[in-house]
Amino acid sequence: MMLKKIPKGRLLIIGGAEDKGDNDSDIEKKNKDFERFEILKELIPERNRKQTIEIITTASQVPDEVENMYKKAFEKLGFKNIDFMSMGNNYDAANPEYIKRINKAHAVLFSGGNQFRLATIMGNTDVLSAIQERYMNDSKFIVAGTSAGAMAITKIMLTDAETNEALLKGDVQLSSGMGFLDGCLIDTHFAKRGRFGRLAEAVVINPTCIGIGLGEDTGMIIKKGREAECTGSGMVVIIDGKYVKHTNIAYAEKDTPVCIQNLRVHILSKGNRYMLDTRKFIPAKKDLKIENEARMELSK
Repeated sequence: MMLKKIPKGRLLIIGGAEDKGDNDSDIEKKNKDFERFEILKELIPERNRKQTIEIITTASQVPDEVENMYKKAFEKLGFKNIDFMSMGNNYDAANPEYIKRINKAHAVLFSGGNQFRLATIMGNTDVLSAIQERYMNDSKFIVAGTSAGAMAITKIMLTDAETNEALLKGDVQLSSGMGFLDGCLIDTHFAKRGRFGRLAEAVVINPTCIGIGLGEDTGMIIKKGREAECTGSGMVVIIDGKYVKHTNIAYAEKDTPVCIQNLRVHILSKGNRYMLDTRKFIPAKKDLKIENEARMELSK
């Protein structure tokens, strides 16, 4: 069996509403681990600050508003080398000038909006191929997506779904994403918008996939296509359907409740890691240190 090539670049998937220095939510006021601009800082080059961050606003119907928002945020961080691409069709996404800019950029960020619009316009285009090429071969390159931009990062993505208290068959619709990450399904604004049910159904329909539910102002940094670490002020919910023993998803009628036995769920906060290939949860280093100190104290 031929092994898949391991990407050298990094992915940064964000649950939406990442801190831009313009508001103070309740979780920011209460959370002792909250760090201003924590997620956006990940996109800024450490050494050569002349390198650019390209923000692709194709998913949004209001690209000018998105552009203004990110300009203000990065100005507060003291970083001005950001540029924007708003491709409205496949023809735009073949623009040689855009490809040149991608090949010089330090990072690319797909903004929020509509993931189906984004994946449809970007799919099988020269610009997307250029981003994929950089991601596979450049260890310093970052591909990021927030909200809809994160949902479209995967090979298969959620395109539309109802949010119901009861998990009803047929709520979820799937289509092809941009293909940077295989074997995963991503949902965003996860806790605030009550999206556990729809991601659970998507995972049960695709049991080989891992569901990643990203909270707001929360992200995962993924290295080598498999080593994921939680960052930001909220939580990431991992839904694993590999060990499901029983579900009625195959024979339940449309719009009737679905049952699932033995669905495995992990909740990650900042510093926790998860291996996407081995489905292994790894505690944060600070947690392991506290646990070891407690064991030593008890053994005295």
